[in-house]
Amino acid sequence: MGKAKQAAQNVARIFDVKPNIDSTSTEGDIIKDVVGDIEFRDVHFRYPTRRHVPVLRGLNLTVKKGQFVALVGPSGCGKSTTISLIEMFYRPLAGQVLIDGVDIATLNVANYRSHIGLVQQEPVLYQGTIRENILLGLGEKESEDVSDEEVFAASKKANIHNFIMSLPDGYDTLCGSKGTLLSGGQKQRIAIARALIRNPKVLLLDEATSALDSESEKVVQAALDEAAKGRTTIAVAHRLSTIQNADVIYVFDQGKVVEAGTHDELIEKREIYYQLVRMQDLEKK
Repeated sequence: MGKAKQAAQNVARIFDVKPNIDSTSTEGDIIKDVVGDIEFRDVHFRYPTRRHVPVLRGLNLTVKKGQFVALVGPSGCGKSTTISLIEMFYRPLAGQVLIDGVDIATLNVANYRSHIGLVQQEPVLYQGTIRENILLGLGEKESEDVSDEEVFAASKKANIHNFIMSLPDGYDTLCGSKGTLLSGGQKQRIAIARALIRNPKVLLLDEATSALDSESEKVVQAALDEAAKGRTTIAVAHRLSTIQNADVIYVFDQGKVVEAGTHDELIEKREIYYQLVRMQDLEKK
C-alpha cells in the first residue's frame, strides 16, 4: 500500500507539471508558407539537468533553402543539441534560432513542428499496422484524409514500398512488440516514410544510419538522398562517408562552429575535418 501511494503521488506530481514548451498550446504566430532558411545567432545553451556544463557557446550557422547541410564533430560537441533546438524541444538560454528570418520562440509550437520532419538514430515502431505507423507523422484529423496513393508515395521515396507489398498483409502487417520482426534498416525506412508523409519543408537527420550495418546503410542512405531532394536537410553524422556530397559541412568543437565548407574545401585546409577524415580513412575511397 505504501508503494502504491507513493506511485500515485508521483503520477499526480507529473500531471501538475507545466511544460515550458507546450505542444498543445494555441498561442504563438501561425506560419503557412515555410521557405526553409534556418539560422542560429550567437546561441548559448545548457541542459536544465546539467546547468554547470555549457553545451553551445555562441553557435552561429546558416542553412539556406534546399541545401543539404551536415553537422560533424566529436561526441558531446553540440550536434544533436542543435537538432533539438530546431525542433523546439528546448529554448536557448541566449541568442536566437530563426526560420525564414522569424524567431521560432514567437511561433505556435504545433504549427511550426508540422513543417519539420525528424529521423532519429533508433526509430520506434508502435503497436499497430505499418500503415498506422506511417500515418503517425500526421495529426489525427489530417491522417483521416490521406489516400493510399499518398502513403505509397511516401513509402516509395523511403525505398520501403516493395518490401511492404511483399508481406502477406502488406500495409496491414502488424509491427511493434508483438508484430512482424523487422530489421534495423526496414524500421529506419518506415520511419523515413513517417517523416515524409507530411511533406516537410525541413528534414532533420540525427545520425540516421549510424546504427546500421554497411549493407542496410547503403539502402537507407539511398532513401535519405531521395528524401532530401527539394527540401532543406540538416544531417548529424559520425560516418563522414554519408555526407561527403553535402552543400556545406559545419565542423563543431566545444559548442561552436570551427570550420565550414564543402568536403573538398575542408580537406584542403588540413585542419580538424581533415583529421576526422584520416581517422575514418576516407581519403583512400
